[in-house]
Amino acid sequence: DALAQLDTGDPGWRAAAERGRRTWGKGIALLVQGESGVGKELFARALHDSSARHAAPFVAINCAAIPEHLIEAELFGYESGAFTGARRDGQLGRLREAQGGTLFLDEIGDMPLALQTRLLRVLQERSITPLGGGKAQQLDFALVCATHHQLREAVAQGRFRADLFYRINGLALQLPALRERSDREAITRRLLEQFNPGQSVRLHPDLAFAMAHYPWPGNLREYANALQTASALLLPGEDTIGWSQLSDDLAQELLRYREGAPMAVAALAAQAQPPSLPATDLKTLSHTAIAQMLQQCRGNVSQAAKLLGISRQTLYRRLKAA
Repeated sequence: DALAQLDTGDPGWRAAAERGRRTWGKGIALLVQGESGVGKELFARALHDSSARHAAPFVAINCAAIPEHLIEAELFGYESGAFTGARRDGQLGRLREAQGGTLFLDEIGDMPLALQTRLLRVLQERSITPLGGGKAQQLDFALVCATHHQLREAVAQGRFRADLFYRINGLALQLPALRERSDREAITRRLLEQFNPGQSVRLHPDLAFAMAHYPWPGNLREYANALQTASALLLPGEDTIGWSQLSDDLAQELLRYREGAPMAVAALAAQAQPPSLPATDLKTLSHTAIAQMLQQCRGNVSQAAKLLGISRQTLYRRLKAA
Protein backbone atom coordinates (compact mmCIF):
# COMPACT_ATOMS: atom_id res chain seq x y z
CA ASP A 1 0.00 0.00 0.00
CA ALA A 2 0.95 3.66 -0.03
CA LEU A 3 2.66 3.53 3.36
CA ALA A 4 4.75 0.49 2.44
CA GLN A 5 5.84 2.20 -0.77
CA LEU A 6 7.42 5.01 1.26
CA ASP A 7 9.42 2.55 3.36
CA THR A 8 13.04 2.52 2.20
CA GLY A 9 14.42 0.66 5.20
CA ASP A 10 15.07 3.10 8.03
CA PRO A 11 14.11 1.46 11.37
CA GLY A 12 12.96 4.72 12.98
CA TRP A 13 10.67 5.65 10.10
CA ARG A 14 9.36 2.08 9.86
CA ALA A 15 8.55 1.97 13.59
CA ALA A 16 6.55 5.21 13.30
CA ALA A 17 4.69 3.85 10.28
CA GLU A 18 3.79 0.58 11.99
CA ARG A 19 2.51 2.32 15.13
CA GLY A 20 0.46 4.71 13.02
CA ARG A 21 -0.96 1.84 11.01
CA ARG A 22 -2.01 -0.12 14.12
CA THR A 23 -3.88 2.82 15.68
CA TRP A 24 -5.46 4.18 12.49
CA GLY A 25 -9.21 3.77 12.32
CA LYS A 26 -9.61 3.46 16.09
CA GLY A 27 -10.54 7.08 16.76
CA ILE A 28 -7.05 8.00 18.01
CA ALA A 29 -5.68 11.39 16.98
CA LEU A 30 -2.13 11.27 15.66
CA LEU A 31 0.48 13.96 16.26
CA VAL A 32 3.32 13.70 13.74
CA GLN A 33 6.46 15.49 14.89
CA GLY A 34 9.69 16.21 13.09
CA GLU A 35 11.84 18.92 11.58
CA SER A 36 10.63 20.93 8.62
CA GLY A 37 10.98 18.99 5.38
CA VAL A 38 11.03 15.43 6.79
CA GLY A 39 7.81 14.51 4.96
CA LYS A 40 5.10 14.83 7.62
CA GLU A 41 2.31 15.54 5.14
CA LEU A 42 3.54 12.79 2.80
CA PHE A 43 3.46 10.40 5.76
CA ALA A 44 -0.07 11.45 6.76
CA ARG A 45 -1.36 11.17 3.21
CA ALA A 46 0.12 7.67 2.91
CA LEU A 47 -1.65 6.66 6.13
CA HIS A 48 -4.92 7.94 4.68
CA ASP A 49 -4.39 6.23 1.31
CA SER A 50 -3.62 2.95 3.10
CA SER A 51 -6.79 3.06 5.23
CA ALA A 52 -10.48 2.30 4.81
CA ARG A 53 -11.02 6.06 4.34
CA HIS A 54 -8.87 6.21 1.20
CA ALA A 55 -11.84 6.95 -1.11
CA ALA A 56 -12.90 9.96 1.00
CA PRO A 57 -11.18 13.39 0.98
CA PHE A 58 -7.76 14.10 2.47
CA VAL A 59 -7.90 17.76 3.47
CA ALA A 60 -4.59 19.40 4.37
CA ILE A 61 -4.49 22.79 6.08
CA ASN A 62 -1.30 24.69 6.83
CA CYS A 63 -2.16 26.56 10.00
CA ALA A 64 0.87 28.84 9.58
CA ALA A 65 0.01 29.89 6.02
CA ILE A 66 -3.56 31.17 6.46
CA PRO A 67 -3.86 34.83 7.58
CA GLU A 68 -5.15 35.02 11.15
CA HIS A 69 -8.22 37.08 10.15
CA LEU A 70 -9.24 34.42 7.60
CA ILE A 71 -8.42 31.18 9.40
CA GLU A 72 -11.73 30.94 11.29
CA ALA A 73 -13.81 31.29 8.12
CA GLU A 74 -11.43 28.95 6.27
CA LEU A 75 -11.73 26.21 8.87
CA PHE A 76 -15.32 26.47 10.03
CA GLY A 77 -17.06 27.89 6.97
CA TYR A 78 -19.81 30.52 7.02
CA GLU A 79 -23.38 31.18 6.00
CA SER A 80 -24.46 33.68 3.39
CA GLY A 81 -24.00 37.27 4.61
CA ALA A 82 -22.02 36.24 7.69
CA PHE A 83 -19.64 39.18 7.23
CA THR A 84 -18.71 41.88 4.75
CA GLY A 85 -17.13 40.33 1.70
CA ALA A 86 -18.58 36.87 2.33
CA ARG A 87 -19.59 34.83 -0.70
CA ARG A 88 -23.29 35.02 -1.51
CA ASP A 89 -23.77 31.27 -1.16
CA GLY A 90 -21.52 30.94 1.90
CA GLN A 91 -18.59 28.53 2.24
CA LEU A 92 -18.49 24.93 3.42
CA GLY A 93 -15.22 25.24 5.37
CA ARG A 94 -12.28 22.86 5.38
CA LEU A 95 -13.50 20.85 8.39
CA ARG A 96 -16.71 19.90 6.63
CA GLU A 97 -14.80 19.22 3.40
CA ALA A 98 -12.96 16.44 5.27
CA GLN A 99 -16.22 14.66 6.12
CA GLY A 100 -15.69 10.89 6.00
CA GLY A 101 -11.98 11.26 5.28
CA THR A 102 -8.90 12.69 6.97
CA LEU A 103 -8.19 16.18 8.30
CA PHE A 104 -4.49 17.05 8.34
CA LEU A 105 -3.59 20.15 10.36
CA ASP A 106 -0.02 21.04 9.50
CA GLU A 107 2.06 23.34 11.71
CA ILE A 108 -0.67 23.34 14.34
CA GLY A 109 1.81 24.82 16.79
CA ASP A 110 1.45 28.13 14.89
CA MET A 111 -2.34 28.31 15.30
CA PRO A 112 -3.46 31.50 17.14
CA LEU A 113 -4.61 30.90 20.72
CA ALA A 114 -8.11 32.25 20.03
CA LEU A 115 -8.63 29.69 17.29
CA GLN A 116 -7.25 26.89 19.46
CA THR A 117 -10.25 27.35 21.80
CA ARG A 118 -12.77 27.02 18.96
CA LEU A 119 -10.96 24.04 17.44
CA LEU A 120 -10.90 22.27 20.82
CA ARG A 121 -14.67 22.62 21.13
CA VAL A 122 -15.19 21.21 17.63
CA LEU A 123 -12.93 18.23 18.33
CA GLN A 124 -14.67 17.52 21.63
CA GLU A 125 -18.20 17.76 20.31
CA ARG A 126 -17.47 16.51 16.78
CA SER A 127 -19.95 19.03 15.46
CA ILE A 128 -19.64 22.45 13.89
CA THR A 129 -21.77 25.56 13.51
CA PRO A 130 -20.67 27.78 10.61
CA LEU A 131 -20.05 31.50 11.16
CA GLY A 132 -23.30 33.43 10.89
CA GLY A 133 -25.38 30.73 12.56
CA GLY A 134 -27.19 27.82 11.03
CA LYS A 135 -27.73 24.28 12.20
CA ALA A 136 -24.90 22.39 13.89
CA GLN A 137 -23.56 19.58 11.72
CA GLN A 138 -21.94 16.37 12.90
CA LEU A 139 -18.37 15.68 11.79
CA ASP A 140 -16.66 12.42 11.02
CA PHE A 141 -12.98 12.48 10.09
CA ALA A 142 -9.67 10.99 11.17
CA LEU A 143 -7.43 13.65 12.67
CA VAL A 144 -3.70 13.99 12.04
CA CYS A 145 -1.79 17.04 13.25
CA ALA A 146 1.83 17.88 12.54
CA THR A 147 4.37 20.31 13.94
CA HIS A 148 8.08 21.03 14.06
CA HIS A 149 7.62 22.74 17.44
CA GLN A 150 8.04 21.07 20.81
CA LEU A 151 4.43 21.43 21.89
CA ARG A 152 5.08 20.44 25.51
CA GLU A 153 7.43 23.41 25.78
CA ALA A 154 4.86 25.63 24.04
CA VAL A 155 2.25 24.53 26.59
CA ALA A 156 4.62 25.29 29.49
CA GLN A 157 5.27 28.75 28.01
CA GLY A 158 1.57 29.47 27.51
CA ARG A 159 1.79 29.54 23.70
CA PHE A 160 -0.37 26.46 23.20
CA ARG A 161 -3.44 25.31 25.11
CA ALA A 162 -2.78 22.28 27.29
CA ASP A 163 -6.29 20.88 26.79
CA LEU A 164 -5.95 21.05 23.00
CA PHE A 165 -2.52 19.41 23.21
CA TYR A 166 -3.94 16.45 25.11
CA ARG A 167 -6.83 16.23 22.63
CA ILE A 168 -4.61 16.01 19.53
CA ASN A 169 -1.85 13.94 21.17
CA GLY A 170 -3.50 10.54 21.14
CA LEU A 171 -0.29 9.06 19.75
CA ALA A 172 2.84 11.09 19.01
CA LEU A 173 5.03 9.83 16.18
CA GLN A 174 8.53 11.23 15.60
CA LEU A 175 9.82 11.16 12.02
CA PRO A 176 13.64 11.13 11.81
CA ALA A 177 15.62 13.87 10.13
CA LEU A 178 17.41 12.94 6.91
CA ARG A 179 20.83 13.08 8.60
CA GLU A 180 19.60 10.48 11.12
CA ARG A 181 18.28 7.99 8.58
CA SER A 182 20.12 4.81 7.67
CA ASP A 183 18.45 4.47 4.26
CA ARG A 184 19.87 7.52 2.51
CA GLU A 185 21.39 5.45 -0.30
CA ALA A 186 17.99 3.89 -1.02
CA ILE A 187 16.37 7.34 -0.91
CA THR A 188 18.97 8.63 -3.37
CA ARG A 189 18.39 5.77 -5.79
CA ARG A 190 14.64 6.25 -5.65
CA LEU A 191 14.85 9.98 -6.26
CA LEU A 192 17.32 9.60 -9.13
CA GLU A 193 15.02 7.03 -10.74
CA GLN A 194 12.10 9.39 -10.27
CA PHE A 195 13.88 12.39 -11.82
CA ASN A 196 15.62 10.39 -14.58
CA PRO A 197 13.06 7.83 -15.80
CA GLY A 198 14.55 5.12 -18.00
CA GLN A 199 18.14 6.20 -17.23
CA SER A 200 20.79 4.90 -14.88
CA VAL A 201 22.08 8.05 -13.18
CA ARG A 202 24.49 8.07 -10.23
CA LEU A 203 26.35 10.54 -8.06
CA HIS A 204 30.07 11.10 -8.54
CA PRO A 205 31.78 9.35 -5.57
CA ASP A 206 33.41 12.60 -4.44
CA LEU A 207 30.06 14.39 -4.40
CA ALA A 208 28.29 11.43 -2.82
CA PHE A 209 30.76 11.57 0.10
CA ALA A 210 30.07 15.27 0.69
CA MET A 211 26.31 14.79 0.43
CA ALA A 212 26.41 11.92 2.93
CA HIS A 213 28.11 14.16 5.51
CA TYR A 214 26.11 17.35 4.91
CA PRO A 215 23.40 17.85 7.59
CA TRP A 216 20.65 18.86 5.12
CA PRO A 217 18.78 21.36 7.32
CA GLY A 218 15.87 21.29 4.86
CA ASN A 219 15.77 17.49 5.08
CA LEU A 220 14.05 15.49 2.33
CA ARG A 221 12.54 18.60 0.74
CA GLU A 222 15.96 20.19 0.30
CA TYR A 223 17.61 16.93 -0.81
CA ALA A 224 14.94 16.15 -3.39
CA ASN A 225 15.12 19.69 -4.80
CA ALA A 226 18.92 19.42 -5.11
CA LEU A 227 18.75 16.10 -6.99
CA GLN A 228 15.93 17.29 -9.23
CA THR A 229 17.89 20.42 -10.21
CA ALA A 230 21.09 18.44 -10.75
CA SER A 231 19.23 15.93 -12.92
CA ALA A 232 17.82 18.74 -15.05
CA LEU A 233 21.34 20.11 -15.62
CA LEU A 234 22.73 16.82 -16.98
CA LEU A 235 23.63 17.05 -20.65
CA PRO A 236 22.30 14.45 -23.11
CA GLY A 237 24.29 11.23 -22.66
CA GLU A 238 25.62 12.16 -19.20
CA ASP A 239 24.87 9.67 -16.43
CA THR A 240 26.90 11.05 -13.50
CA ILE A 241 25.90 14.02 -11.35
CA GLY A 242 28.95 16.00 -10.31
CA TRP A 243 29.72 19.36 -8.77
CA SER A 244 28.94 21.27 -11.96
CA GLN A 245 25.30 20.17 -11.78
CA LEU A 246 24.74 21.76 -8.36
CA SER A 247 23.48 25.25 -7.71
CA ASP A 248 26.38 27.51 -6.74
CA ASP A 249 25.26 28.10 -3.15
CA LEU A 250 24.81 24.40 -2.41
CA ALA A 251 28.18 23.57 -3.99
CA GLN A 252 29.87 26.05 -1.67
CA GLU A 253 28.13 24.51 1.36
CA LEU A 254 29.01 20.95 0.36
CA LEU A 255 32.68 21.77 -0.21
CA ARG A 256 33.07 22.17 3.55
CA TYR A 257 32.00 18.56 4.02
CA ARG A 258 34.29 17.10 1.40
CA GLU A 259 37.41 16.98 3.57
CA GLY A 260 38.45 13.38 4.02
CA ALA A 261 36.92 12.20 0.75
CA PRO A 262 39.19 10.13 -1.51
CA MET A 263 40.90 12.47 -3.92
CA ALA A 264 39.50 12.46 -7.42
CA VAL A 265 42.83 13.01 -9.19
CA ALA A 266 43.76 9.36 -9.61
CA ALA A 267 40.29 8.39 -10.75
CA LEU A 268 40.12 11.21 -13.27
CA ALA A 269 43.55 10.44 -14.60
CA ALA A 270 42.77 6.75 -14.97
CA GLN A 271 39.59 7.58 -16.87
CA ALA A 272 41.53 9.83 -19.19
CA GLN A 273 43.79 7.01 -20.36
CA PRO A 274 42.74 4.28 -22.81
CA PRO A 275 42.84 0.83 -21.13
CA SER A 276 45.52 -0.34 -23.54
CA LEU A 277 47.84 2.56 -22.76
CA PRO A 278 48.59 2.64 -19.03
CA ALA A 279 49.61 6.03 -17.73
CA THR A 280 53.29 6.48 -17.01
CA ASP A 281 53.84 10.24 -17.41
CA LEU A 282 53.05 11.87 -14.06
CA LYS A 283 53.11 15.35 -15.57
CA THR A 284 50.54 14.36 -18.20
CA LEU A 285 48.36 12.71 -15.58
CA SER A 286 48.47 15.78 -13.38
CA HIS A 287 47.62 18.11 -16.25
CA THR A 288 44.75 15.86 -17.40
CA ALA A 289 43.26 15.72 -13.90
CA ILE A 290 43.52 19.51 -13.52
CA ALA A 291 41.96 20.15 -16.93
CA GLN A 292 39.05 17.82 -16.23
CA MET A 293 38.45 19.29 -12.78
CA LEU A 294 38.46 22.84 -14.18
CA GLN A 295 35.94 21.77 -16.79
CA GLN A 296 33.78 20.14 -14.10
CA CYS A 297 33.96 23.35 -12.02
CA ARG A 298 33.14 25.51 -15.03
CA GLY A 299 36.47 27.34 -14.81
CA ASN A 300 36.24 28.16 -11.12
CA VAL A 301 39.92 27.90 -10.14
CA SER A 302 39.36 28.19 -6.39
CA GLN A 303 36.77 25.42 -6.38
CA ALA A 304 38.90 23.17 -8.61
CA ALA A 305 41.91 23.64 -6.33
CA LYS A 306 39.84 22.69 -3.27
CA LEU A 307 38.53 19.57 -4.97
CA LEU A 308 42.03 18.54 -6.04
CA GLY A 309 43.40 19.17 -2.56
CA ILE A 310 46.00 21.73 -3.65
CA SER A 311 46.36 25.46 -3.22
CA ARG A 312 45.24 27.89 -5.88
CA GLN A 313 48.85 29.02 -6.35
CA THR A 314 49.96 25.43 -6.97
CA LEU A 315 47.19 24.99 -9.53
CA TYR A 316 48.24 28.16 -11.37
CA ARG A 317 51.88 27.03 -11.29
CA ARG A 318 51.09 23.61 -12.77
CA LEU A 319 48.91 25.13 -15.46
CA LYS A 320 51.69 27.53 -16.39
CA ALA A 321 54.23 24.70 -16.50
CA ALA A 322 51.97 22.70 -18.81
